[in-house]
Amino acid sequence: MCKIAGFLFSLLLFAAPPLFAGSADSLWRESALQKYVVSVSGEEPLKSSLFGMLAVTCGGDTLAEFSSLRKMPPASNLKLITTGVALSALGPDFRFKTKLGYSGEITDGTLHGDLYIIGHGDPTIASEDSFALPSDSLFALWQSAIENAGITKIKGCVIGDGSYFDGPIEKSSWAYDDLGTDYGTGGNALCFYENVQKFRVSPGSKIGSPVKAEPLFPSAKWMTFVNKAVTSKAGSGDNVTLVNTDMCKIAELRGDFAIDKAPKTELFSNKFGDYTCALYFDKYLDDNGLKVHKDPRSVSWDRDKPVLTILDTTYSAPLSDILKATNYKSDNFYAETLLRTLGKTFTGSATYDSSYVAESAILSDLGVDISYGAQIRDGSGLSRHNYIAPDFMCRYLKAMTESPVFDTFLRTLPQPGSATLGSRLRDVPSSSKRRVWMKSGSMNGVLCYSGYILPQNGCKEDIVVFSIMTADCTDSPRNVGKIIDGLLVRLLL
Repeated sequence: MCKIAGFLFSLLLFAAPPLFAGSADSLWRESALQKYVVSVSGEEPLKSSLFGMLAVTCGGDTLAEFSSLRKMPPASNLKLITTGVALSALGPDFRFKTKLGYSGEITDGTLHGDLYIIGHGDPTIASEDSFALPSDSLFALWQSAIENAGITKIKGCVIGDGSYFDGPIEKSSWAYDDLGTDYGTGGNALCFYENVQKFRVSPGSKIGSPVKAEPLFPSAKWMTFVNKAVTSKAGSGDNVTLVNTDMCKIAELRGDFAIDKAPKTELFSNKFGDYTCALYFDKYLDDNGLKVHKDPRSVSWDRDKPVLTILDTTYSAPLSDILKATNYKSDNFYAETLLRTLGKTFTGSATYDSSYVAESAILSDLGVDISYGAQIRDGSGLSRHNYIAPDFMCRYLKAMTESPVFDTFLRTLPQPGSATLGSRLRDVPSSSKRRVWMKSGSMNGVLCYSGYILPQNGCKEDIVVFSIMTADCTDSPRNVGKIIDGLLVRLLL
């Protein structure tokens, strides 16, 4: 019944053409802005690119429109949908849990069995975010639970169990050259340090010699690293990539690193977050006097898993904190975990197909007509198979203003001058910038901004919902950004 009501609501609000009467000042504002939109769309760099825009008020006025039904890659603008849907469905106080359990029996302080770290999707384990519990503090809680059970020695091993999430750890449509990056890492239900690994990279002694590369944290002694990256001529920059997969513990460093570049820390993906978590907890126990006799390992399937006795359950920070980090940092790993959590929670499966089924149902409940304007393939926007129209984004953002969690959602979004919006509206007075809450989205040839402009009068009907999308643009993001600033400034008038 809720879905039917939401569908009818979306028809009433959005299906009708934007024939709204406004004041004389409002009509002048619409006309001036629309003229500017048409003007910039007919000039380079937008003339030879894809461009779409829509700006409406919650009261129903259309302020500007250009090709708003054209679907384009949203890049990280998709996180607006992922985070809002997760907040609506799970609530701001939702917390991810991680369980500690064991198999076998305890005799005279010795566990004759294995210790399991059972993940349920918490993406913040060992994260550097301030709201995340430091790994040593988390491990101390787990060790206390072990000792409280009377265990002083473990004859088996520590096992990282990420099987709560089924399906591949990555979306199949992610670009090959993104998979080894820190923003292209995937994972199952147990992670460590956002499944990222730091390397120290520096040029070799001469052009053509191997790049110097040293794994830093987390230690990955189980991996075989093949270094085929070479030192290149001065001015050629940093083009080092890591090629890896969760199907084998071999990774290859490729590309080149300029001889004149200073040493730097590179961030690459770690495909074995569950194993890494088990390894570091095993080391922590050993350093703190609790001997584990066998080497750690991981499991990512449910087949033949023994019955476990649960020792402890620990919880992440509230979802509202995680969502703010997702949008402020544009954190792909958090976003993908959120989407797959929706799939697991509402369909019983964390595969991408099931997760989209869950997300679609939640969008429908919010009153968003999902029959047109969107094709969603992941949670972060990394896939080039995602397509969103500005019209769909505005319908969604407008529906969120009617949600009980809107105030919380709004405050997960960055504002100009902060996070990924540091260069936006630089010359605009702070009093005006404080009215803008929006998310950026960028990848090669794509630059998008969507969000809200709050009115000075505080009237909800005057909230401006906007989405500005560009794609297939070969000009610099800086030049496109200047045009978008011009649009935003006029929306602020």
